[in-house]
Amino acid sequence: MRRRPSLFCSVVVALSVMAAAPGPAAAADCYSVGQRVAAENGGQLAKARPETRRGKTVCVVVVLIPAKDGQRPRRAEIVVPAG
Repeated sequence: MRRRPSLFCSVVVALSVMAAAPGPAAAADCYSVGQRVAAENGGQLAKARPETRRGKTVCVVVVLIPAKDGQRPRRAEIVVPAG
């Protein structure tokens, strides 16, 4: 017979997941990092979001880089350290 986890264990797991998730400050920081990366690459910022990878917060930035000869813009996903 399987035992169900206690309420305490469930709460501890939920709180640890919430603590590992980047907060609103990281999102705002990633937006400014994304603007800088877009400007450096001559493109337009499409999206910037924080992620935790290997215990560190990074910014995943999506930049639309204009194409030549009437082609569609190129989409580049760039991962940079937050901050």
